Amino acid sequence: MSAPPKSPGAPITDRRQLIEHLEQGCKPAAEWRIGTEHEKFAFRWADKAPLPYDGPDGIGAVLNALADRFGWERVYEGENVIALTRGLASISLEPGGQFELSGAPLATIHQTCGEVTEHLAQVKEVGQHLGIGMLGLGFNPKWRRDQIPWMPKGRYKIMKEYMPKRGGLGLDMMTRTCTVQVNLDFASEADMVKKFRVSLALQPVATALFANSPFTEGLPNGFQSFRSHIWTDTDPDRTGDLPFVFEDGFGFERYVDYALSVPMYFVYRDGVYNDASGQSFRDFLAGRLPALPGAAPLITDWNDHLTTLFPEVRLKRYLEQRGADGGPWKRLCALPALWVGLLYDGTALDAAWDVAKDWTAAERAALRRDVPRLGLQAPFRGGTLRDVAQRVVEIAQAGLRARARTAGMGDDETHFLEPLVEIASSGRTAASEMLEKYERAWAGDIDRVYEEYAY
Repeated sequence: MSAPPKSPGAPITDRRQLIEHLEQGCKPAAEWRIGTEHEKFAFRWADKAPLPYDGPDGIGAVLNALADRFGWERVYEGENVIALTRGLASISLEPGGQFELSGAPLATIHQTCGEVTEHLAQVKEVGQHLGIGMLGLGFNPKWRRDQIPWMPKGRYKIMKEYMPKRGGLGLDMMTRTCTVQVNLDFASEADMVKKFRVSLALQPVATALFANSPFTEGLPNGFQSFRSHIWTDTDPDRTGDLPFVFEDGFGFERYVDYALSVPMYFVYRDGVYNDASGQSFRDFLAGRLPALPGAAPLITDWNDHLTTLFPEVRLKRYLEQRGADGGPWKRLCALPALWVGLLYDGTALDAAWDVAKDWTAAERAALRRDVPRLGLQAPFRGGTLRDVAQRVVEIAQAGLRARARTAGMGDDETHFLEPLVEIASSGRTAASEMLEKYERAWAGDIDRVYEEYAY
């Protein structure tokens, strides 16, 4: 999640400013960029335990070591370093110490994959010195929620107290899940709408292809993507697949109205997160927010509020693809390859919409319900989702070929999709692979997942 804003931004006096803020995300195709984010579990090699913030091998020590060795700039909340920045990239912490790289907006997947590789090399170097490792899975495979240390960030304290009021698994979402996502641009409102609809309809395909969270507290949990299932019982006000996106008239204004209907969490002022949980941003616009009576919202408050909406696809001044489990290095590059291939070439975007445009709301809801447990084997229209996934991956390959963004050796971006080609053709996900190892080679020893899958 985001670090505290560096500047307060302009005051907001009218709802129209909120719409204009999103409209300002429109940009010509030549300026479209790729922003990849990924989270991973930090653990102590000696006992595989999650890291506290404090201590010689804690999260704070990791952040400081990265700053000292590699020139990252520290971001403080009080006396604690809670994030790092370097250029347009940042490193931040999720509530349970999950370590997140929010990558810079880059022009090609070659570049974003290079960024991922550099980051993982840096955390591995620091980890070898401190005796810690990093693991890419969708859900913590071993530790109970009460065994996860909380990070010292004010917004998380507010969310921790509010989450149980709205769902049974919100605290698990905060402390025990990891994702990889990609943030992509749009040219116009119409382009945003089409990309949003394609992304939202096909998000279960991404969830199934990247399914990588089959264990809970050392045992199989019966899911391909338990991380995805957790979102179904986190907070109904701010999660889900947003059926209104497929309705006539959807656009920036309709999304703003949705965002205004979602209760707030907090307001950041003068280094402090003020508890506004359950309060209304509409009241804030009117100067009637109970947490800050008489105060007017700033554009940073609106940005903060948008980050507390958790649909499968999230609109800011770009579109965030949020349906995938965290995973190994190659799949961190495959996720942006999938969505860039589908959304950044016009012919591919049309073909992707042809796949999903006649799906009913009931069919989309059924996929959202079934995919976390069944993955690619979820039933769909007389077959399984695997049939759809194979077609979607083919479209993405064609889109990347059409982009023709090559690296030094002349190779285009299609090779980043190879892990997904294999998964879609075989039906064998990362979750399936790990479950088989757990039952056979590992003989039920969950610690083997750290030994074999750490970066």
